[in-house]
Amino acid sequence: MTVKGVNALREAEVVVVPVMDTGERGRAEATVLHYVPEEKVVRVVFALNERSDRARREAAWDAAGERVAELLRGHAAVAFATIGDPNVYSTFTYLAQTVAELVPGTVVETVPGITAMQDLAARSGAVLTEGTEPLTLVPVTAGETVLKEALAGPGTVVAYKFGRQAHEVAEALRETGRIGDAVWGSALGLAEESIRSAAELGGVPLPYLSTLISPARRDGGRGGKL
Repeated sequence: MTVKGVNALREAEVVVVPVMDTGERGRAEATVLHYVPEEKVVRVVFALNERSDRARREAAWDAAGERVAELLRGHAAVAFATIGDPNVYSTFTYLAQTVAELVPGTVVETVPGITAMQDLAARSGAVLTEGTEPLTLVPVTAGETVLKEALAGPGTVVAYKFGRQAHEVAEALRETGRIGDAVWGSALGLAEESIRSAAELGGVPLPYLSTLISPARRDGGRGGKL
């Protein structure tokens, strides 16, 4: 958590945390409880583990929006906690759109967060970008072709949500000659944290929220990409 993020949670009258429809405590909730009392936290269900039934997923988003809209009608400030950055593949964007329609005039402010790629880069020693190198972020759920096209390019490639396709990702890295320097990580910052070379990727699926960094090819020495 950033200092600004902690201050926003503490200043809000209510802190909403997204939970799965199975009810277990998520990472966002566990993190929030380090900084605010439990009685201030409101759990709102998102069908986060729903990938196939669009109607059911959107119904969950609508219900969550209605709940947060209700909270906004009774409180001056409501915070929503999400892992990573609220503008990078976050459930927050769906909620914000719904609430804006339900409660016209609502002011939505986001506090920048720390992304998984930044966290993995710091923990593994990988350098995300140098000089003029581009950075491409790919959700592997978009398909193997999108990933291979990115890996064929000149810059660093970050792959999100690749755990269930770990074997396919490893093959794509080998085909493009980029497996040597690539690193992956999951459960960053938790007791079960795992950070390893992509060369160790096998056929066993990894946690869904796994992140991979394939650094740009660098052979020009220090500052070679300036």
